[in-house]
Amino acid sequence: MESAVSTYIVPLHKKSNLYTNKITRLYRISRLISHTFLGLFTVTLIFPLAGKYFKLRLIKWWCKHLLDIFNVGVTLFGNCPPSYKTASNNMMIANHISWLDIYAINSILPIRFVAKSDIRTWPVIGYLASKANVLFIERGKKHQAARIMDIVALSLKAGDNLCLFPEGTTTDGTSIMPFKGSLIQSAIEAQSTIWPVAIRYPWHDGSANTDLAYAGETTLLQSMKQVLLQKRPAAELHFLAQISMNEFENEDNDRRALTLHIQSLIAKKLSL
Repeated sequence: MESAVSTYIVPLHKKSNLYTNKITRLYRISRLISHTFLGLFTVTLIFPLAGKYFKLRLIKWWCKHLLDIFNVGVTLFGNCPPSYKTASNNMMIANHISWLDIYAINSILPIRFVAKSDIRTWPVIGYLASKANVLFIERGKKHQAARIMDIVALSLKAGDNLCLFPEGTTTDGTSIMPFKGSLIQSAIEAQSTIWPVAIRYPWHDGSANTDLAYAGETTLLQSMKQVLLQKRPAAELHFLAQISMNEFENEDNDRRALTLHIQSLIAKKLSL
């Protein structure tokens, strides 16, 4: 049975009344600056002394409060993830719409993300991501593909929980790009549990809130501004049934078949 947990109920106002005023935006920006400095302080001075689970707890807390600053409400559907203290060797596979995806998932279950290596060079964000144990990979370099798959498989076998966005890019939420399956092979080798997650950002009437997408030619600053403009942005995380490798072995257990199966599950949930 599906369950839903929300931090607020989106009011049924007209769309024109869903935007913030200048004072609210300035207040959010001031909080964001303070919260960013707090994050830098935490990863620089506290993380080196903290154990694994305390770090995960801090990441979850920081991401949850970041969403609070933007007043983003996260609603969960399906089976809520287990505690970060008990979850092990899971690979979440999700569609990708916004930078908010990462913080929404981390606010529920702090997890290790697989991200493009160029994010490491982003000011502040790249530093925070590297300290939060993000696994950076260089896409497009075929000669490194085997090494990257080995790194991901070893991380999973060590008990890490990873999140992968196999589209390799973001969309505006009204479509889904073909999933790339190379790193899904790592989950097969590690005998991981795969957890498909369908992400969407709705308006109050249920239509796709494409203003929250970080896609196309939109810059990160432009995307953040779009989030600041909205009074109560809403995010939905649909946790679909988990897939164990033992169950999938009874079917055509090759990487391509598994990738297409996961993509179809997410697309069906989002009616795409």
